[in-house]
Amino acid sequence: MISWIVRILMLAAGVVTSWFVAKDAPIFGVAQVMVALLLLTFIVAVLAFWPHRWTIALNRSEKQH
Repeated sequence: MISWIVRILMLAAGVVTSWFVAKDAPIFGVAQVMVALLLLTFIVAVLAFWPHRWTIALNRSEKQH
């Protein structure tokens, strides 16, 4: 399960990194890991600071269906 998350994260990081660095450049792997860490940090920050009122609103909309 964790390997799937890491693969998806590295795939997304590879796409973003390829916008700025050539895939055959020696620094590509390092840049990909840096972008992956930034993406992971962004995901954790979004989850940590998710407003409680949004969760309440989402739960209400699910119960109405």
